[in-house]
Amino acid sequence: MRQPAITATASFQALESHAVDAKHWQMRQLFAADPQRFPKLTVDAAGLFLDYSKNRVDATTVGLLLDLARERGVEAQRDAMFAGEKINLTEHRAVLHTALRLPRDKALVVDGQDVVADVHAVLEHMRDFSDRVRSGAWLGHSGKPITDVVNIGIGGSDLGPKMVCLALRSYAHPRLKMHFVSNVDGHDMDAVLEQVDPATTLFIVASKTFVTAETMLNAQTARSWFLRHAKEDDLARHFVAVSTNTEAVKAFGIDPVNMFPFWDWVGGRYSVWSSIGLAVALSVGFGYFNDFLAGAHAMDEHFRVAPLEQNMPVLLAMVGFWNRQFLGCSSLSIAPYHQDLNRFPAYLQQLDMESNGKRVTKGGVPVDVPTCPVVWGECGTNAQHAYFQLLHQGSDVTPIDFIAALRPTHDLPGHHDSLLANCFAQSEAFMTGKTGDEVRADLRAQGLGEVEAEALVPHKTFPGNRPSNTILMDQLTPPLLGALIALYEHKTFVQGVLWDVNSFDQWGVELGKVLAKNIHHELTGEIAPERHDSSTNGLIIMAKAAQHI
Repeated sequence: MRQPAITATASFQALESHAVDAKHWQMRQLFAADPQRFPKLTVDAAGLFLDYSKNRVDATTVGLLLDLARERGVEAQRDAMFAGEKINLTEHRAVLHTALRLPRDKALVVDGQDVVADVHAVLEHMRDFSDRVRSGAWLGHSGKPITDVVNIGIGGSDLGPKMVCLALRSYAHPRLKMHFVSNVDGHDMDAVLEQVDPATTLFIVASKTFVTAETMLNAQTARSWFLRHAKEDDLARHFVAVSTNTEAVKAFGIDPVNMFPFWDWVGGRYSVWSSIGLAVALSVGFGYFNDFLAGAHAMDEHFRVAPLEQNMPVLLAMVGFWNRQFLGCSSLSIAPYHQDLNRFPAYLQQLDMESNGKRVTKGGVPVDVPTCPVVWGECGTNAQHAYFQLLHQGSDVTPIDFIAALRPTHDLPGHHDSLLANCFAQSEAFMTGKTGDEVRADLRAQGLGEVEAEALVPHKTFPGNRPSNTILMDQLTPPLLGALIALYEHKTFVQGVLWDVNSFDQWGVELGKVLAKNIHHELTGEIAPERHDSSTNGLIIMAKAAQHI
């Protein structure tokens, strides 16, 4: 049944009325008026702590937002997803990344098949293979153990495992070095091949269909490079596949025994929990990979059963919706204060923007409000010395998610206290700002004259009142990383339900692929580039001319 437009709902209209005053609130005053604001606007789940008190909201705002969540059917859609209903309507598929982290003793039957049993059969295959590689029992063609693993994928089959391997660096096997190639730009593959030895390198080719253009071009390049140093019979010791296309895998030279399948109900950006996570299992070991799954499952259970008032993904989503819709915030910055999470902003960029970067509803009509914000970010404290200037004093208001661990996984003295001091100070500064009178008082205390001080006041004034969330964990461990990723998955889902978009397709990536095939034929053949606009035709002509220099 087609959803009514979100603006037609009673709860949205109540929020609109509430926002007339609320958008002018000052957070300094909200904190001063309520000493209990921090405990009231914080929540714990699955080992994570969320502080959303530094947003322009109060209890009434949150109550109205949760009314909207209920009116839009968030609970019913959540239950449908967990039950395996085909909520990906445009592709007629279930959405079951949550099933990838269900314990072995659970069951979930979809189309007559227990998907949990299937999942654990693949996990056992991953355990056996990763154990053999890590122990040194799996040998390359020359009898040496594997020292380097190259994951060849694109999109979710690259960003997910790469981000997790970097995040769990302190748990990695000391002998194995992980590499990731996704870009069709040959410089990416060239840089990796310069670092590895064909006798001790394992390649993972991650492509469900085994025909993904970018992935297969990179895979064929790796294959050709390898065969300059070895024989075709040696391929099976150095290449494995994450795929479902057995015939194509065999034709490539990979033993189907070393093929790790996954399912069409796993979207690429939700797939790190599946055999796409093989690189993670190889790096940190299957035990820690299993802990990673368990942490995500703990967040799944919280999301599934917790009342909306204490439901962390729902609260994070609703506050984000409030900032997007009623405060006009068109982007969201992710600031992990942990260097090992340096690819987490890019991971969330794909998760959120590929899922909810849609302009029409499931019913095919335009959404009548702004949808997904632009998601971007960088690790603090680097971000403080780059773009935080704009966030503090720029003309646009950009909410920020601060993410930090209370304890490090290193033992270097002095660093972590400094890191946390910067994180907490930045969240405070974005909230409080600095008034003109406070700037004047500082300048006078420094002995500046009245004229010079007044000239500096507008430059040193910070408007503040800029929203942020802070997410804390004890330490960046496999289960807590799993919980953190699942938190954002479910946040994305909730916002997709509000906008009534299909968060699980990605038709927006297809047009460029189709056009690229045509242009590739024109670049490599004798076809004259006449079918395009004058700009595209001119660019093709320039590229062809450069090939003959």
